[in-house]
Amino acid sequence: MRGRRRECEFTKLGIVPDYKDIKRLQKYITAQGKILPRRRTGVTAKMQRRLSVAIKRARHLALLPAAPQHTRN
Repeated sequence: MRGRRRECEFTKLGIVPDYKDIKRLQKYITAQGKILPRRRTGVTAKMQRRLSVAIKRARHLALLPAAPQHTRN
């Protein structure tokens, strides 16, 4: 039994992933800072590639953290 396929948010809204849209990019990153795979997010292959580039660009410009925050014990 499979669940419903998720629609690509970017295609549905007619937008392109942008490195300045931090709130939207954070939905596609795990708590460990890894980029979520297509099968979990439901984005198309083309948008996944663009999303990956946007996330990496935002990390490079320090708009997104490159690594998760560590806590001291």
